[in-house]
Amino acid sequence: MPQPTKSWVYYNDRLARYLFISSAVLVSLIILCIIWFVGMQGLSTFREVSFLEFFTSSKWSPDSGQYGALTFIAGSIGTTLIAILLGGPLGLAGAVFLAEIAPPWVRAIMRPATDLFAGIPSVVYGYVGITVIVGFTRKLTNSSTGYGMLAAGIVLAIMILPTVISLSEDALRSLPGSYKEASLALGATRWQTIWRILVPAASPGILTAIILAMARAIGETMAVQMVIGNSPRFPDSLGSPTSTLTSNIVMEMGNTPYGSTWNNGLFMMAFILLVIALIMIILVRTASRKGAVR
Repeated sequence: MPQPTKSWVYYNDRLARYLFISSAVLVSLIILCIIWFVGMQGLSTFREVSFLEFFTSSKWSPDSGQYGALTFIAGSIGTTLIAILLGGPLGLAGAVFLAEIAPPWVRAIMRPATDLFAGIPSVVYGYVGITVIVGFTRKLTNSSTGYGMLAAGIVLAIMILPTVISLSEDALRSLPGSYKEASLALGATRWQTIWRILVPAASPGILTAIILAMARAIGETMAVQMVIGNSPRFPDSLGSPTSTLTSNIVMEMGNTPYGSTWNNGLFMMAFILLVIALIMIILVRTASRKGAVR
């Protein structure tokens, strides 16, 4: 069988190189175009609405010319914080269990089951939230409906568990075995080794998991829209119906004329989410570099 000539191999390598470079450039251009389009549409809001009103007013009534997005920003931040406060420690505990405590046969069952949760559609989580969690929060907060930030936060906490567990477990299992051996040799107990040696050593990877979970939570739409109440009211309690950036966009975008102030305001909300996502990516990259240095 004839062997390929050196020139043929050279041209194939050059072709593959240019193909990969072209693909990377194309993806970058697409991302930049999305940022530019959403940003330009969103910033057009401030032709009719003041910057201060948009970010500090909680009154959202397009029919009356009021475009205050503070309610939706507060709703997004509130539900994300609740999700992290509930799902973060629980996910870390699950990761520690799978990485350091569970026998191999248990991990062989639970790790695929955990990964399976990430593939469940958001609407399924939302339906479970409506049928189970909303009733629980109604009794817990003594509210009339049960819809609100608490219900949305609990649903999001369940949804981010696969992200926190998988990435945190990978961070723990990637540590050198000498860390554990040295700690145990010095007389530390198993729990002291886990919480004072392994978890701090894996903190960059765990922080990455938390940040990615926050990005997952703040960008969730369908499940939140089904349990938060979708009311443009500033959240005065955990059990009062409110709205988030994503839920308001999905509820109103189809009813607005393109290019109107109302439509541009929704694009501005999308641009805020996009900026938050970019900040999350930068934080993940920073945490990863710190982990590599350590």
